[in-house]
Amino acid sequence: MSVRIDKGRLGGGLDLTPMIDIVFLLMIFFLVASKLEEDDRAIDVSLPQASAAKPLTTRPREFIINIDRGGNIYAGARPVAAGELVGLLRQAVADNPGRQKVTVRADENVAHKHVVAVMDACVQAGIEDYRVQSAPDVTGDRAAGPDDTPPGER
Repeated sequence: MSVRIDKGRLGGGLDLTPMIDIVFLLMIFFLVASKLEEDDRAIDVSLPQASAAKPLTTRPREFIINIDRGGNIYAGARPVAAGELVGLLRQAVADNPGRQKVTVRADENVAHKHVVAVMDACVQAGIEDYRVQSAPDVTGDRAAGPDDTPPGER
């Protein structure tokens, strides 16, 4: 009588199919997510330059409002009327209470009244953290600020 010893499967390995499926799902997710972020900044706006402008270091949950040269207001990439903007901002505050941030991107040639109208809509909606974005100064000239004056010349 012979005894049979089972040595297992030779060449048996790890099945990589589920791992490859997960990698493809992650790739699709990040491709879609990055495309949605591009839409917010898709409006062609020529930003004014500021010498003290700094790039954002973190990505807060922000509501981006664009104002083009003609004074048209866009919530992300969607055109909105000034009256509709307050409702959208109030909804954003309801979705993110106490944390809602708004970035206003206005063309450098737009009338200031349009920027003020958007800032007023932010205040009406209860948003305290709003900022007007500018492009960094590429010429290297820095405007003199209040702290740049030498002490003897004040």
